[in-house]
Amino acid sequence: MLGALSSVGTTWVTRNASVLLVFAPLLVVTGVLGFTLPPHLSLMSGATPYNVFHLVSGAAGLVILARRSLSGAVAFNLVFGCIDLWQAVAGVTGLFPARWFALRPADHVVHLLVGVGLVAVGYLGKKSRP
Repeated sequence: MLGALSSVGTTWVTRNASVLLVFAPLLVVTGVLGFTLPPHLSLMSGATPYNVFHLVSGAAGLVILARRSLSGAVAFNLVFGCIDLWQAVAGVTGLFPARWFALRPADHVVHLLVGVGLVAVGYLGKKSRP
């Protein structure tokens, strides 16, 4: 899938597409596991709105990949990274959507780490665009 993208050269823009190639399916799997994994076996939330959010976000990422949109990959990583950072803050402070998503401590850690990584990759991709 990234064959055509790699002809552009290895830049932060194409790295964003590579990150999304891993991250979008991971979001879908996370959403599915949230619905299927028993709560006592999970360190993270299994709330229905949270699972739907992961499924919809992962599907959006897959659409961006299918369209081979490098700028879309950069934008997705930046926006989703910011959303993850907000969820880390919201989970600790009780702000929206913490209650809807029933965020747990493990969610806060994952949101912080993934959010920082996605914002960094997205920022470098946006910065390197001509």
